[in-house]
Amino acid sequence: MKPLILLSLLLFVFTSCKKMKSKDYKVLTQLYERNTQVHPGKKLMETHCYICHDATASEDRRLAPPMIAIKKRYIFKGTTKEEFISTMQEWIKNPNEKDAKMFGAVRRFGVMQKLPYPEQDIKQIADYMFDNKIEQPEWFDAHYNQMRGNKKE
Repeated sequence: MKPLILLSLLLFVFTSCKKMKSKDYKVLTQLYERNTQVHPGKKLMETHCYICHDATASEDRRLAPPMIAIKKRYIFKGTTKEEFISTMQEWIKNPNEKDAKMFGAVRRFGVMQKLPYPEQDIKQIADYMFDNKIEQPEWFDAHYNQMRGNKKE
């Protein structure tokens, strides 16, 4: 009788562990796949925005401020993702000097032209910008601190 109970217990342990490992493996696989997929907003930003806002352009050959400068100027403590996305959509739909928040960039580069990007594309770009680290030029930190007077936001 004891060998039968022992055998049943071992069989239960091995089958339970096997199922548990399979579930854990599936969850880990899903997390890995989610983390290795490229956010659609990143692709759109690289395709549409980096034409003028590329982080690899030298400071003296820029056509517009880098995307990191836009992020730092529009996202402050307490800014929600929805507010940021809405602000980006409004700006892209109707860029104008009156609503500009980057006064130095407007003085240097002028107001950006109106671009015909769909709201969904702008939403995905802004969503990516809000949640992710944006590539920045090597010179950016020194420039940003100089322009902001070394103040923290």
